[in-house]
Amino acid sequence: MVQERTLPTFEADATAVTRDEGLMLYEDMVLGRLFEDKCAEMYYRGKMFGFVHLYNGQEAVATGMIRAGRRDEDYVCSTYRDHVHALSAGVPPRQVMAELFGKATGCSKGRGGSMHLFSSPHNLLGGFAFVAEGIPVATGAAFQTKYRREAMNDPNADQVTMCFFGDGACNNGQFYECLNMATLWNLPIIYVVENNKWAIGMAHERATSDPEIYKKGPAFGMPGYEVDGMDVLAVREVAKKAVARARAGEGPTLVEALTYRFRGHSLADPDELRDKEEKEFWFARDPIKKFAAHLTEYNLATQEELKAIDQQVQATIDDAVEFAQSSPEPDPKELYRYIYADD
Repeated sequence: MVQERTLPTFEADATAVTRDEGLMLYEDMVLGRLFEDKCAEMYYRGKMFGFVHLYNGQEAVATGMIRAGRRDEDYVCSTYRDHVHALSAGVPPRQVMAELFGKATGCSKGRGGSMHLFSSPHNLLGGFAFVAEGIPVATGAAFQTKYRREAMNDPNADQVTMCFFGDGACNNGQFYECLNMATLWNLPIIYVVENNKWAIGMAHERATSDPEIYKKGPAFGMPGYEVDGMDVLAVREVAKKAVARARAGEGPTLVEALTYRFRGHSLADPDELRDKEEKEFWFARDPIKKFAAHLTEYNLATQEELKAIDQQVQATIDDAVEFAQSSPEPDPKELYRYIYADD
C-alpha cells in the first residue's frame, strides 16, 4: 500500500450548512449512490450492456461542486464515469436510466449509452470516453460565455463551466494546453480533478512526477486547491469560492479532490490490483455516512428522516428502471438522425 497523502482538514460546525441545504445535499448523494448500485444490479442480470463505469465513493465531489452552482444554467462536462454528474446537473433519473438501456427516451436518444450522456436543457456538455477529451470542450464552452458577455454585451452571460476529469488526464497534453488558454483568456471555468488514485490499473504515484496536481494551477497563473473529496461540505466550500471567482470575471480555478472509487474501474474489472488495506482505509471514509453523521450530530435531521429520504430515492430509481425497460428501442429508420446540429 502506497503511503496515503495527508488529507486537508475541514472543520464543519453547526453553521456550515442549513437544514434545507443539508437535506438537499444528502438526497443528491444518495441518489447517485443508489442509482449506481441499481446499474450494477441491472448489468450483472444481463439487462444493461456495454462499458459501465460506476461512481460509488466519489459522490461528495459531484454533489459538492455542481450543487454549489446554478442548476440548468451553469455548464457541466464529464468523463466516461458520468452518471452521477448528470443526475447532480438535473438530468431526470428516468432519462439517464433509459439512456443506459439504449432506449429512445434516453437523454441521448439511446445513441450514447453509459459513456456519452448529454442534455442540452440541463447544460450537460456530455460524457467523453477518451481520457481528457472533455477538457477542450469545456474550455470552449467557457470561452463562449466570456465572448457573449464581453463581445455581444449579453448581461445574462455569467455562466460557470465545471469540467470533471480524473488524475490520469493530468498527464495529457490537453490538460496543460487548456489551463494555459484559460488563464490567458481569463475564462469562467473550474477544472475539477477527481483524484481517485488509480487511472484504470495504473497507480497515480507511479505515473506522475509530482502527484500533487493542485500545484499545477499556480504554475499556470490560477489558484489551485487541494480538498478532501470524501467530505461534501469541504468540497462545497471550495466550490463556492471558485464559482464566485469565475462568475465575477476573475478567471479559472483548479481543484484537486482526493477521493476513491469503491468499485473497480468498470463493472468488467475484477479489481484485483488494489490492496485490501487501501480499500478499507477509504471505505471507512464513506462520504454519505460521514455527512449523515454531521446532520444528526447538529440536529439538522433525524435518522428517521434520512431513512425516509433513502426510501424515497430508491422508489425514484425503481421507477426509472421500469420506465427504461418499458420505453421503445430507437427506430432503425432514424439511424441517421441527430448527426448534424440542425436536426
